[in-house]
Amino acid sequence: MIIFMLFIISMCIYMFYLPADDYDHKYYEKGLNFNQEYNREQQVFKDHAQPLIKVDSCCIQVTFPQIITGQVKLLRPAGDVKDQVFKLDNKNGLPKEILTAHVAKGQWQLVFNWTSNNKAYQYQQEVYIK
Repeated sequence: MIIFMLFIISMCIYMFYLPADDYDHKYYEKGLNFNQEYNREQQVFKDHAQPLIKVDSCCIQVTFPQIITGQVKLLRPAGDVKDQVFKLDNKNGLPKEILTAHVAKGQWQLVFNWTSNNKAYQYQQEVYIK
């Protein structure tokens, strides 16, 4: 009986020291917006509008085949504390450069949201920043 009680108490203590669940509090909102996001992702492939992405030691260079306005989110899979958002605008037709000197090294998810010719687009790609 004592061994069983010690087991139960040790399990309770163990449960309190586990890290918090990474429950997404916007789960239902994202579910409602899924069709819109899916349509934006499919629009990229229909119009062949994928951006060309080059990663080097100083920056991420993004080239779009058309004039766009929008944003890119740098999402860290290890946690959302270091996530960043950058504005995108290539009205001059030049590639957009995102400086990575202040960005942590490692795996990142790039999520592009932009508009061009009154169409909305969304594109995702994983990159490794050295």
